[in-house]
Amino acid sequence: MRGKRLGTVAALAAGTLAATGLAFAPAAAAVTPQTATINATCTLGGGGEATLTATQDGTAATITLSSTAITSPLPISEDSVTSTLTLVNASGGTTAFSGTRNPAIAAGGGVSVGPLDGTVAPGDSLETYGGSLSMVVFGITITCMADAPQSPGPFVFD
Repeated sequence: MRGKRLGTVAALAAGTLAATGLAFAPAAAAVTPQTATINATCTLGGGGEATLTATQDGTAATITLSSTAITSPLPISEDSVTSTLTLVNASGGTTAFSGTRNPAIAAGGGVSVGPLDGTVAPGDSLETYGGSLSMVVFGITITCMADAPQSPGPFVFD
């Protein structure tokens, strides 16, 4: 009986230490803000408001762009758009996020691409204004440019 009690106490102590360790574990890297909006003009598909959603895991980051105002004139199958989103870094240069992920889009439906993958450094402050979104659909390149800075502000990565 004494052996069982000692084993139970040891198990409880180990569980408490594990929970304490989780409480003091460093937080995962985060980007702020996580969402931003832009108004963009595209060479095809019109223009209007688009929402950007960013995530970060260490130096790996993703951005997804979706819009009901920017539309596709033709149906587009899933994962068939090659996209590159180039953002301007406040410290100079640009950072590109790219990929071939998109949902199926009906003719006249809003455009959504991503998550697009990129690499960031701690402190990067990335803005769409001055950058571009390039989408290759059926061999045709469509370019979208932000008309003004994104709101509420640039993506700042930890």
